[in-house]
Amino acid sequence: MTQSIVVQVGQCGNQVGCRFWDLALREHAHINKNGLYDEALGSFFRNVDSSLPVCSLQAVLVDMEEGVVNQILQGPLREVFDSTQLLTDVSGSGNNWAVGYMTYGSAYRDQIVEKVRKAAEHCDCLQCFFLIHSMGGGTGSGLGTRVLGLLEDEFPEVCRIVTSVYPSEEDDVVTSPYNSVLAMKELSEHADCVLPVENQSLVDMVNRIRCYSGKAGSAVRMDSSVISGHGGLSAAEKPFDAMNNIVANLLLHMTSSARFQGSLNMDLNEIAMNLVPFPRLHYLIPSLTPLYSLADVGMPPRRLDQMFSDAFSKEQQLIEADPRRSLYLACALLLRGDVAVSDLQRNIQRLRPTLPFVWWNQDGWKAGLCAVPPVGQTRSLLALANNTCLRVTFSRLRERFMKLYRKKAHLHHYLDVEGLEQSTFSEAVSSLCSLIAEYQQLDATKDQVVHSVPRLGIAT
Repeated sequence: MTQSIVVQVGQCGNQVGCRFWDLALREHAHINKNGLYDEALGSFFRNVDSSLPVCSLQAVLVDMEEGVVNQILQGPLREVFDSTQLLTDVSGSGNNWAVGYMTYGSAYRDQIVEKVRKAAEHCDCLQCFFLIHSMGGGTGSGLGTRVLGLLEDEFPEVCRIVTSVYPSEEDDVVTSPYNSVLAMKELSEHADCVLPVENQSLVDMVNRIRCYSGKAGSAVRMDSSVISGHGGLSAAEKPFDAMNNIVANLLLHMTSSARFQGSLNMDLNEIAMNLVPFPRLHYLIPSLTPLYSLADVGMPPRRLDQMFSDAFSKEQQLIEADPRRSLYLACALLLRGDVAVSDLQRNIQRLRPTLPFVWWNQDGWKAGLCAVPPVGQTRSLLALANNTCLRVTFSRLRERFMKLYRKKAHLHHYLDVEGLEQSTFSEAVSSLCSLIAEYQQLDATKDQVVHSVPRLGIAT
Protein backbone atom coordinates (compact mmCIF):
# COMPACT_ATOMS: atom_id res chain seq x y z
CA MET A 1 0.00 0.00 0.00
CA THR A 2 1.36 3.44 -0.95
CA GLN A 3 1.10 6.61 1.10
CA SER A 4 1.20 10.33 0.39
CA ILE A 5 2.12 13.34 2.53
CA VAL A 6 0.41 16.72 2.31
CA VAL A 7 2.59 19.79 2.92
CA GLN A 8 0.57 22.96 3.62
CA VAL A 9 2.41 26.29 3.46
CA GLY A 10 1.07 29.75 4.28
CA GLN A 11 -2.38 30.98 5.22
CA CYS A 12 -4.11 29.86 2.04
CA GLY A 13 -2.31 26.52 1.94
CA ASN A 14 -3.29 25.68 5.50
CA GLN A 15 -6.90 26.76 5.08
CA VAL A 16 -7.33 24.70 1.91
CA GLY A 17 -5.45 21.78 3.46
CA CYS A 18 -7.59 21.86 6.60
CA ARG A 19 -10.72 21.84 4.45
CA PHE A 20 -9.36 18.86 2.49
CA TRP A 21 -8.78 16.86 5.67
CA ASP A 22 -12.25 17.74 6.96
CA LEU A 23 -13.90 16.54 3.75
CA ALA A 24 -11.72 13.44 3.54
CA LEU A 25 -12.65 12.41 7.09
CA ARG A 26 -16.34 12.98 6.35
CA GLU A 27 -16.01 10.85 3.22
CA HIS A 28 -14.27 7.96 4.99
CA ALA A 29 -16.76 8.13 7.86
CA HIS A 30 -19.61 7.88 5.35
CA ILE A 31 -18.07 4.75 3.77
CA ASN A 32 -16.51 3.17 6.85
CA LYS A 33 -19.52 3.02 9.17
CA ASN A 34 -17.65 1.13 11.91
CA GLY A 35 -14.91 3.75 12.13
CA LEU A 36 -12.16 1.12 11.86
CA TYR A 37 -8.69 1.88 10.49
CA ASP A 38 -8.53 0.28 7.04
CA GLU A 39 -6.44 0.33 3.89
CA ALA A 40 -8.37 3.29 2.46
CA LEU A 41 -7.46 5.41 5.49
CA GLY A 42 -3.87 4.21 5.36
CA SER A 43 -3.04 6.18 2.21
CA PHE A 44 -3.25 9.55 3.98
CA PHE A 45 -3.62 8.68 7.67
CA ARG A 46 -1.50 6.68 10.09
CA ASN A 47 -2.83 4.54 12.90
CA VAL A 48 -1.79 5.98 16.26
CA ASP A 49 -3.33 3.33 18.51
CA SER A 50 -4.30 -0.06 17.12
CA SER A 51 -6.70 -0.66 20.03
CA LEU A 52 -8.60 2.59 19.44
CA PRO A 53 -10.10 4.26 16.34
CA VAL A 54 -7.52 7.06 16.53
CA CYS A 55 -5.55 8.20 13.50
CA SER A 56 -3.19 11.03 12.69
CA LEU A 57 -2.84 12.94 9.43
CA GLN A 58 0.22 12.49 7.24
CA ALA A 59 0.78 16.21 6.92
CA VAL A 60 3.29 18.98 7.61
CA LEU A 61 1.88 22.44 8.34
CA VAL A 62 4.10 25.50 7.84
CA ASP A 63 3.15 29.15 8.30
CA MET A 64 5.10 32.19 9.39
CA GLU A 65 2.05 33.54 11.20
CA GLU A 66 0.31 31.69 14.00
CA GLY A 67 -3.30 32.68 13.28
CA VAL A 68 -4.56 29.92 10.96
CA VAL A 69 -2.60 27.09 12.59
CA ASN A 70 -3.88 28.15 16.03
CA GLN A 71 -7.44 28.10 14.68
CA ILE A 72 -6.83 24.55 13.44
CA LEU A 73 -5.51 23.50 16.84
CA GLN A 74 -8.61 24.95 18.50
CA GLY A 75 -11.02 23.53 15.92
CA PRO A 76 -12.82 20.18 15.65
CA LEU A 77 -9.87 18.53 13.87
CA ARG A 78 -7.32 19.33 16.57
CA GLU A 79 -7.05 15.71 17.72
CA VAL A 80 -5.95 14.36 14.33
CA PHE A 81 -3.14 16.88 13.80
CA ASP A 82 0.25 15.93 15.24
CA SER A 83 1.50 19.07 16.99
CA THR A 84 5.11 18.02 16.33
CA GLN A 85 4.43 18.38 12.59
CA LEU A 86 3.52 22.07 12.84
CA LEU A 87 5.97 24.92 12.25
CA THR A 88 5.04 28.57 12.83
CA ASP A 89 6.57 31.99 13.44
CA VAL A 90 4.91 35.21 14.56
CA SER A 91 5.93 37.99 12.17
CA GLY A 92 4.91 36.70 8.73
CA SER A 93 6.60 37.38 5.39
CA GLY A 94 5.00 40.75 4.68
CA ASN A 95 3.78 39.76 1.19
CA ASN A 96 7.43 39.48 0.14
CA TRP A 97 8.63 36.39 -1.76
CA ALA A 98 12.23 37.13 -0.83
CA VAL A 99 11.49 37.10 2.91
CA GLY A 100 9.72 33.74 2.63
CA TYR A 101 12.27 32.15 0.31
CA MET A 102 15.55 33.66 1.53
CA THR A 103 15.03 34.64 5.16
CA TYR A 104 12.60 32.03 6.50
CA GLY A 105 13.73 29.39 4.01
CA SER A 106 17.26 29.56 5.40
CA ALA A 107 16.26 29.96 9.04
CA TYR A 108 13.85 27.02 9.11
CA ARG A 109 15.42 24.75 6.50
CA ASP A 110 16.64 22.09 8.93
CA GLN A 111 13.41 22.05 10.92
CA ILE A 112 11.30 21.65 7.78
CA VAL A 113 13.48 18.82 6.48
CA GLU A 114 13.33 17.08 9.86
CA LYS A 115 9.52 17.27 10.02
CA VAL A 116 9.14 15.95 6.47
CA ARG A 117 11.57 13.12 7.19
CA LYS A 118 9.66 12.21 10.33
CA ALA A 119 6.41 12.06 8.35
CA ALA A 120 8.12 9.95 5.67
CA GLU A 121 9.38 7.47 8.27
CA HIS A 122 5.77 6.55 9.08
CA CYS A 123 5.15 5.56 5.44
CA ASP A 124 5.72 2.00 4.19
CA CYS A 125 5.91 3.16 0.57
CA LEU A 126 5.94 6.94 0.09
CA GLN A 127 4.52 7.71 -3.32
CA CYS A 128 3.73 11.40 -3.53
CA PHE A 129 4.02 14.80 -1.89
CA PHE A 130 1.06 17.17 -2.26
CA LEU A 131 2.14 20.78 -1.74
CA ILE A 132 -0.63 23.36 -1.24
CA HIS A 133 0.20 27.08 -1.33
CA SER A 134 -0.76 30.43 -2.81
CA MET A 135 1.25 32.48 -5.29
CA GLY A 136 0.36 36.01 -4.21
CA GLY A 137 1.55 36.19 -0.60
CA GLY A 138 5.04 36.04 0.84
CA THR A 139 5.01 32.80 2.83
CA GLY A 140 3.00 30.76 0.33
CA SER A 141 4.99 31.84 -2.72
CA GLY A 142 8.43 32.21 -1.14
CA LEU A 143 8.66 29.59 1.58
CA GLY A 144 6.29 27.33 -0.37
CA THR A 145 8.63 27.12 -3.36
CA ARG A 146 11.65 26.82 -1.05
CA VAL A 147 10.00 23.77 0.54
CA LEU A 148 9.37 22.38 -2.96
CA GLY A 149 13.09 22.56 -3.69
CA LEU A 150 13.87 20.85 -0.38
CA LEU A 151 11.47 18.01 -1.24
CA GLU A 152 13.31 17.46 -4.51
CA ASP A 153 16.70 17.52 -2.79
CA GLU A 154 15.74 15.13 0.02
CA PHE A 155 13.30 12.84 -1.85
CA PRO A 156 14.21 13.07 -5.56
CA GLU A 157 12.36 9.88 -6.49
CA VAL A 158 9.04 10.86 -4.87
CA CYS A 159 6.46 12.58 -7.09
CA ARG A 160 5.73 16.24 -6.26
CA ILE A 161 2.25 17.50 -7.16
CA VAL A 162 1.64 21.17 -6.38
CA THR A 163 -1.69 22.97 -6.08
CA SER A 164 -0.99 26.68 -6.61
CA VAL A 165 -3.65 29.34 -6.03
CA TYR A 166 -2.97 32.32 -8.32
CA PRO A 167 -4.13 35.85 -7.41
CA SER A 168 -6.76 37.67 -9.46
CA GLU A 169 -5.94 40.83 -11.40
CA GLU A 170 -7.77 42.86 -8.73
CA ASP A 171 -5.75 41.31 -5.91
CA ASP A 172 -5.26 43.57 -2.90
CA VAL A 173 -1.58 42.59 -2.59
CA VAL A 174 0.26 45.10 -4.78
CA THR A 175 3.37 42.94 -5.01
CA SER A 176 1.52 39.73 -5.98
CA PRO A 177 2.79 39.86 -9.62
CA TYR A 178 6.38 39.88 -8.32
CA ASN A 179 5.69 37.02 -5.93
CA SER A 180 3.89 34.95 -8.57
CA VAL A 181 6.56 35.29 -11.27
CA LEU A 182 9.40 34.60 -8.83
CA ALA A 183 7.54 31.51 -7.62
CA MET A 184 6.78 30.37 -11.19
CA LYS A 185 10.48 29.85 -11.89
CA GLU A 186 10.77 27.50 -8.92
CA LEU A 187 7.59 25.62 -9.90
CA SER A 188 8.87 25.12 -13.44
CA GLU A 189 12.17 23.72 -12.19
CA HIS A 190 11.20 21.59 -9.21
CA ALA A 191 7.60 20.32 -9.54
CA ASP A 192 6.45 17.19 -11.36
CA CYS A 193 2.91 18.54 -11.83
CA VAL A 194 1.33 21.90 -11.02
CA LEU A 195 -2.44 22.39 -10.77
CA PRO A 196 -2.98 26.14 -11.25
CA VAL A 197 -6.14 27.59 -9.71
CA GLU A 198 -7.15 31.24 -10.14
CA ASN A 199 -9.02 33.17 -7.45
CA GLN A 200 -11.28 34.86 -10.00
CA SER A 201 -12.44 31.52 -11.40
CA LEU A 202 -13.23 30.35 -7.87
CA VAL A 203 -15.25 33.51 -7.20
CA ASP A 204 -17.25 32.96 -10.40
CA MET A 205 -17.91 29.33 -9.48
CA VAL A 206 -19.08 30.21 -5.97
CA ASN A 207 -21.44 32.82 -7.41
CA ARG A 208 -22.88 30.24 -9.81
CA ILE A 209 -23.38 27.72 -7.00
CA ARG A 210 -25.19 30.34 -4.94
CA CYS A 211 -27.25 31.28 -7.97
CA TYR A 212 -28.30 27.65 -8.36
CA SER A 213 -29.34 27.49 -4.73
CA GLY A 214 -31.58 30.51 -5.16
CA LYS A 215 -30.22 32.80 -2.47
CA ALA A 216 -26.83 34.22 -1.60
CA GLY A 217 -24.81 32.28 0.96
CA SER A 218 -27.46 29.62 0.94
CA ALA A 219 -27.12 26.25 1.90
CA VAL A 220 -25.39 23.71 -0.06
CA ARG A 221 -26.52 20.31 1.20
CA MET A 222 -24.90 19.46 4.51
CA ASP A 223 -24.15 15.89 3.39
CA SER A 224 -22.56 17.11 0.17
CA SER A 225 -18.84 17.21 -0.46
CA VAL A 226 -19.01 20.97 -0.87
CA ILE A 227 -20.70 22.83 1.95
CA SER A 228 -20.76 26.47 2.96
CA GLY A 229 -19.34 25.76 6.41
CA HIS A 230 -15.81 26.52 7.51
CA GLY A 231 -14.80 22.91 8.08
CA GLY A 232 -12.01 22.28 10.54
CA LEU A 233 -11.37 25.88 11.60
CA SER A 234 -12.68 27.33 14.83
CA ALA A 235 -13.39 30.88 13.65
CA ALA A 236 -16.53 32.20 11.98
CA GLU A 237 -17.04 31.55 8.29
CA LYS A 238 -15.21 33.90 5.91
CA PRO A 239 -16.11 34.86 2.34
CA PHE A 240 -13.29 32.77 0.86
CA ASP A 241 -14.22 29.56 2.70
CA ALA A 242 -16.50 28.49 -0.15
CA MET A 243 -13.60 29.07 -2.58
CA ASN A 244 -11.34 26.89 -0.43
CA ASN A 245 -14.01 24.18 -0.56
CA ILE A 246 -13.69 23.94 -4.35
CA VAL A 247 -9.90 23.56 -4.21
CA ALA A 248 -10.24 21.00 -1.43
CA ASN A 249 -12.69 19.04 -3.57
CA LEU A 250 -10.19 19.08 -6.42
CA LEU A 251 -7.68 17.36 -4.12
CA LEU A 252 -10.35 15.04 -2.74
CA HIS A 253 -11.24 13.92 -6.25
CA MET A 254 -7.64 13.60 -7.40
CA THR A 255 -6.73 11.33 -4.48
CA SER A 256 -9.86 9.16 -4.65
CA SER A 257 -8.15 6.38 -6.63
CA ALA A 258 -5.42 6.21 -3.98
CA ARG A 259 -8.02 5.91 -1.23
CA PHE A 260 -10.73 3.71 -2.76
CA GLN A 261 -11.06 0.84 -5.20
CA GLY A 262 -12.33 1.14 -8.74
CA SER A 263 -12.54 -0.76 -12.01
CA LEU A 264 -9.88 1.48 -13.56
CA ASN A 265 -7.80 2.99 -10.79
CA MET A 266 -5.23 5.62 -11.74
CA ASP A 267 -1.94 5.68 -9.89
CA LEU A 268 -0.79 9.17 -8.86
CA ASN A 269 2.54 8.66 -10.60
CA GLU A 270 0.69 7.97 -13.83
CA ILE A 271 -0.58 11.55 -13.98
CA ALA A 272 2.85 13.03 -14.63
CA MET A 273 3.92 10.07 -16.75
CA ASN A 274 0.98 10.38 -19.15
CA LEU A 275 0.17 14.11 -19.12
CA VAL A 276 3.61 15.77 -19.17
CA PRO A 277 5.32 15.30 -22.56
CA PHE A 278 8.03 17.90 -21.83
CA PRO A 279 9.62 18.59 -18.43
CA ARG A 280 8.66 22.27 -18.06
CA LEU A 281 5.18 21.92 -19.54
CA HIS A 282 3.76 20.24 -16.44
CA TYR A 283 0.93 22.70 -15.69
CA LEU A 284 -2.41 20.86 -15.77
CA ILE A 285 -5.70 22.77 -15.97
CA PRO A 286 -8.31 21.26 -13.62
CA SER A 287 -12.06 21.33 -14.13
CA LEU A 288 -14.79 19.90 -11.89
CA THR A 289 -18.28 18.85 -12.85
CA PRO A 290 -21.10 18.89 -11.99
CA LEU A 291 -21.33 22.12 -10.04
CA TYR A 292 -25.05 22.61 -9.57
CA SER A 293 -25.61 19.20 -7.97
CA LEU A 294 -23.65 20.58 -5.04
CA ALA A 295 -26.42 23.06 -4.32
CA ASP A 296 -29.68 22.11 -2.65
CA VAL A 297 -31.93 23.07 -5.54
CA GLY A 298 -33.92 19.89 -6.02
CA MET A 299 -32.73 19.48 -9.62
CA PRO A 300 -32.37 16.02 -11.20
CA PRO A 301 -28.86 14.58 -11.52
CA ARG A 302 -26.85 15.81 -14.50
CA ARG A 303 -26.95 13.44 -17.44
CA LEU A 304 -23.71 11.52 -17.85
CA ASP A 305 -22.98 12.75 -21.37
CA GLN A 306 -23.66 16.35 -20.37
CA MET A 307 -21.24 15.98 -17.47
CA PHE A 308 -18.46 15.05 -19.89
CA SER A 309 -19.29 18.00 -22.14
CA ASP A 310 -19.37 20.40 -19.18
CA ALA A 311 -15.86 19.34 -18.13
CA PHE A 312 -14.46 20.98 -21.27
CA SER A 313 -16.52 24.16 -21.14
CA LYS A 314 -14.89 27.45 -20.25
CA GLU A 315 -17.13 27.95 -17.21
CA GLN A 316 -15.93 24.80 -15.46
CA GLN A 317 -12.18 25.51 -15.63
CA LEU A 318 -10.44 26.50 -12.42
CA ILE A 319 -8.44 29.10 -14.33
CA GLU A 320 -9.77 31.80 -16.66
CA ALA A 321 -9.11 30.09 -19.98
CA ASP A 322 -10.93 28.30 -22.80
CA PRO A 323 -8.99 25.12 -23.65
CA ARG A 324 -11.25 24.27 -26.60
CA ARG A 325 -9.77 27.19 -28.55
CA SER A 326 -6.23 25.97 -28.02
CA LEU A 327 -4.28 22.75 -28.39
CA TYR A 328 -4.44 19.76 -26.07
CA LEU A 329 -1.16 17.98 -25.36
CA ALA A 330 -2.87 15.37 -23.17
CA CYS A 331 -5.95 14.98 -20.99
CA ALA A 332 -6.95 12.85 -18.01
CA LEU A 333 -10.50 12.06 -16.91
CA LEU A 334 -10.94 10.95 -13.30
CA LEU A 335 -14.47 9.73 -12.66
CA ARG A 336 -16.15 8.77 -9.41
CA GLY A 337 -19.37 6.86 -8.91
CA ASP A 338 -21.61 4.77 -11.12
CA VAL A 339 -19.84 5.06 -14.47
CA ALA A 340 -19.10 2.11 -16.74
CA VAL A 341 -15.96 1.77 -18.83
CA SER A 342 -18.16 1.61 -21.94
CA ASP A 343 -19.72 4.99 -21.04
CA LEU A 344 -16.25 6.46 -20.63
CA GLN A 345 -15.03 5.13 -23.98
CA ARG A 346 -18.19 6.25 -25.77
CA ASN A 347 -17.87 9.82 -24.47
CA ILE A 348 -14.19 10.04 -25.37
CA GLN A 349 -15.05 8.98 -28.93
CA ARG A 350 -17.88 11.52 -28.98
CA LEU A 351 -15.72 14.41 -27.78
CA ARG A 352 -12.57 13.53 -29.72
CA PRO A 353 -13.56 15.31 -33.01
CA THR A 354 -14.39 18.55 -31.14
CA LEU A 355 -11.14 18.82 -29.17
CA PRO A 356 -7.93 19.74 -31.04
CA PHE A 357 -5.11 17.46 -29.89
CA VAL A 358 -1.48 17.87 -30.92
CA TRP A 359 -0.85 15.84 -34.06
CA TRP A 360 1.71 13.50 -32.50
CA ASN A 361 -0.52 12.56 -29.55
CA GLN A 362 -4.03 12.15 -30.93
CA ASP A 363 -4.68 9.34 -28.44
CA GLY A 364 -3.38 11.33 -25.46
CA TRP A 365 -6.20 10.35 -23.09
CA LYS A 366 -5.82 8.85 -19.63
CA ALA A 367 -8.78 7.68 -17.60
CA GLY A 368 -9.50 6.56 -14.06
CA LEU A 369 -12.68 5.12 -12.55
CA CYS A 370 -13.26 5.13 -8.79
CA ALA A 371 -16.33 3.23 -7.64
CA VAL A 372 -16.97 5.45 -4.58
CA PRO A 373 -18.83 8.69 -5.44
CA PRO A 374 -18.48 11.91 -3.45
CA VAL A 375 -20.77 12.11 -0.43
CA GLY A 376 -24.25 13.24 -1.49
CA GLN A 377 -23.66 12.69 -5.22
CA THR A 378 -24.13 9.81 -7.64
CA ARG A 379 -21.13 10.63 -9.84
CA SER A 380 -18.62 13.35 -10.60
CA LEU A 381 -15.76 14.10 -12.96
CA LEU A 382 -12.39 15.80 -12.65
CA ALA A 383 -10.59 16.62 -15.90
CA LEU A 384 -6.88 17.51 -15.98
CA ALA A 385 -5.79 19.06 -19.26
CA ASN A 386 -2.32 19.90 -20.48
CA ASN A 387 -3.31 22.66 -22.88
CA THR A 388 -1.56 25.53 -24.64
CA CYS A 389 -4.23 28.02 -23.50
CA LEU A 390 -2.02 28.52 -20.44
CA ARG A 391 0.10 30.84 -22.57
CA VAL A 392 -2.71 33.42 -22.32
CA THR A 393 -2.94 33.09 -18.52
CA PHE A 394 0.82 33.35 -18.08
CA SER A 395 1.05 36.26 -20.54
CA ARG A 396 -1.43 38.24 -18.43
CA LEU A 397 0.68 37.55 -15.36
CA ARG A 398 3.82 38.69 -17.20
CA GLU A 399 2.15 41.96 -18.22
CA ARG A 400 1.20 42.72 -14.62
CA PHE A 401 4.76 41.93 -13.53
CA MET A 402 6.28 44.21 -16.17
CA LYS A 403 4.03 47.14 -15.22
CA LEU A 404 5.72 47.20 -11.84
CA TYR A 405 9.18 46.11 -12.93
CA ARG A 406 9.59 48.75 -15.64
CA LYS A 407 9.15 51.43 -12.97
CA LYS A 408 11.20 49.43 -10.41
CA ALA A 409 8.21 49.95 -8.12
CA HIS A 410 8.47 48.24 -4.72
CA LEU A 411 11.72 46.61 -5.85
CA HIS A 412 13.71 47.94 -2.91
CA HIS A 413 11.63 45.87 -0.48
CA TYR A 414 13.01 42.75 -2.15
CA LEU A 415 16.58 43.96 -2.71
CA ASP A 416 16.87 44.83 0.99
CA VAL A 417 16.54 41.12 1.81
CA GLU A 418 19.92 39.49 2.33
CA GLY A 419 20.83 37.08 -0.45
CA LEU A 420 18.54 38.48 -3.16
CA GLU A 421 19.98 40.20 -6.22
CA GLN A 422 18.16 42.04 -8.99
CA SER A 423 19.26 39.33 -11.44
CA THR A 424 16.77 37.04 -9.67
CA PHE A 425 13.95 39.12 -11.17
CA SER A 426 15.35 39.07 -14.71
CA GLU A 427 15.94 35.31 -14.50
CA ALA A 428 12.38 34.74 -13.26
CA VAL A 429 10.73 36.74 -16.04
CA SER A 430 13.06 35.14 -18.59
CA SER A 431 11.96 31.70 -17.38
CA LEU A 432 8.30 32.73 -17.70
CA CYS A 433 8.87 34.12 -21.21
CA SER A 434 10.55 30.86 -22.22
CA LEU A 435 7.59 28.88 -20.87
CA ILE A 436 5.11 31.04 -22.80
CA ALA A 437 7.19 30.65 -25.98
CA GLU A 438 7.12 26.86 -25.65
CA TYR A 439 3.33 26.89 -25.43
CA GLN A 440 3.08 29.31 -28.36
CA GLN A 441 5.34 27.17 -30.50
CA LEU A 442 3.16 24.14 -29.91
CA ASP A 443 -0.08 26.09 -30.38
CA ALA A 444 1.14 27.22 -33.80
CA THR A 445 0.92 23.59 -34.98
CA LYS A 446 -2.81 23.42 -34.20
CA ASP A 447 -3.89 23.65 -37.85
CA GLN A 448 -1.06 21.50 -39.12
CA VAL A 449 -2.34 18.72 -41.34
CA VAL A 450 -0.42 15.48 -40.99
CA HIS A 451 -1.16 12.76 -43.49
CA SER A 452 -1.34 9.33 -41.96
CA VAL A 453 1.45 7.00 -42.91
CA PRO A 454 0.25 3.60 -44.16
CA ARG A 455 1.15 0.67 -41.96
CA LEU A 456 3.95 -1.57 -43.13
CA GLY A 457 2.78 -4.71 -44.78
CA ILE A 458 4.09 -8.20 -44.15
CA ALA A 459 6.11 -9.59 -47.04
CA THR A 460 4.76 -12.82 -48.50
